[in-house]
Amino acid sequence: MNNFIVTTIRKPTEAVEMLAKEIALKLGGQFVKREDLSFDALKTIHGVENVLLVKKNSLSVMTSAGELFFHPNTAHLRIKNLRGGEGDRLIDALKLSSGSKVLDCTLGLGSDAIVESFVAGSSGEVVALEVNPLIAEVVSHGLKNFTDDSPHILEAMRRVKVINVDCSEFLKACADNAFDVVYFDPMFRLPVHKSSGLNPIRPLADDRPLTPEIVREARRVANCRVVMKEHNGSYEFARLGFEVVDGGKYSSVAFGVIDKTYRLL
Repeated sequence: MNNFIVTTIRKPTEAVEMLAKEIALKLGGQFVKREDLSFDALKTIHGVENVLLVKKNSLSVMTSAGELFFHPNTAHLRIKNLRGGEGDRLIDALKLSSGSKVLDCTLGLGSDAIVESFVAGSSGEVVALEVNPLIAEVVSHGLKNFTDDSPHILEAMRRVKVINVDCSEFLKACADNAFDVVYFDPMFRLPVHKSSGLNPIRPLADDRPLTPEIVREARRVANCRVVMKEHNGSYEFARLGFEVVDGGKYSSVAFGVIDKTYRLL
């Protein structure tokens, strides 16, 4: 049974209500007229935990931990730094350049995918996977419709291709060396709870750990390297065969790399 309903702002236009109905049909959920009910009341009446809210120009999900909505977040500053000649830890770990083909297996809120797309440029490709349909819908809609930013960032957003699918299924269907790099940013085994901006996504996020089988498929699909982001000092790197290449003493996160010069297990 679906654990969400789709509704609108209290006084929707005809276009907003029509979009809400289309999204409900697409996701296999139920459209509910908002009337004058609170989100808590809607959740209680319909026995759900999440409400997908359709507004005039954006989507959001009301979760038990707050409102999940799309925003480029740190991507704006990171791209500004890249344009100014500074480095970016993820881009350095991925070794991206113009024309790179990236498979981002964990879209999340989309910030990393935007930065990847900026660096890969119009000659490259960024395919971003998200297993949760609500997250995929909100972020995909945001990437296509967000307007409050500079042209080069908006262009990077528009180029990201979002697919609502389990990464293990997608990887199995890929040809050998289909992408230059494959990237994972799974939910940390030891969460960084001070990252309050991530709290609304936690109830929806896939908290399953990566498996050796998924990593093996990623190594087959990646032409150059596989990269994983995790908590600094995490045992996940060793468990899955990643070499930690970036993780300063005072940083809470680190990046692990499996280079394709390594022999497939």
